[in-house]
Amino acid sequence: MNAQETTSSGRPRGRRPGTQSTRKAVLDAARKRFAADGFTATTIRRIASDANVDASQVMQFFRSKDELFAAVMSIPPSVLGLFDTAFDGPDNGLGERVVRAYLQAWEGAPEDSEPLMAMLRGAIVNNNASTQLADFIQSRLLDGTRGRAADDSDTALRAGLASSMLVGLVISRRVIGVPLLSRADTAAIVRIAAPAIQEILAPPANNRTS
Repeated sequence: MNAQETTSSGRPRGRRPGTQSTRKAVLDAARKRFAADGFTATTIRRIASDANVDASQVMQFFRSKDELFAAVMSIPPSVLGLFDTAFDGPDNGLGERVVRAYLQAWEGAPEDSEPLMAMLRGAIVNNNASTQLADFIQSRLLDGTRGRAADDSDTALRAGLASSMLVGLVISRRVIGVPLLSRADTAAIVRIAAPAIQEILAPPANNRTS
C-alpha cells in the first residue's frame, strides 16, 4: 500500500505527502468553507472532508474552529487569548473587560493590531469578509455570555448588538477617524462604553426577559 492509496469510497487514506501540504490543504478548504457558509455554520468535520483528511488531522494543526478561523483571517493567536480572558471572572465588570479587550486588540501592539486592522479594512469593502468577521465576533460574544442570563431568550440578539457596537467603535476611531472618538483617551472610552455593553451582555436579573 502506498501513502496515497484510496479507499473504496475514492477518498485517499494514509499520510499526505507532507505536513506543510496537509496544513495548506486544510487552510484552503477552511477559507472556502468559511466564505460559503460563514463561521457559525462551518464545522471542522466538513472542512476535513473538503480537504480530504480526517478531522483529527485538522485538530493536529488547529486546536479549535476559532484557531482555524484566526489562521485563515490572519488573526494573531494572542488576540484570541484577549477575547477569551475578557469572559473570565464574575458578571460584575464584564462590560469593562470586553470593551478593554476589544480596544486593546485593535489598538494595541502593532503585531496584534495591524493584522486586525488589515482584516477590518478588507471587510469594509468585501461583503463576504464583512459577514465572516461579524459572524465570528458575534459567536465569540455569544459563547462568552451564554449562561450568564438564565432563561434569557434574547442572548443571541444581545451578542449581535454588542458586536455591532464594538466593531462600530473601532471603525469610527481607526478607519473613519471621527475626530471626537479618535482623539478620545482609551480609558474614557472604556468608562463610557462599558456600562452599555454590561447592560447588554449581563443585564441585572430584574431586567432580563422571562
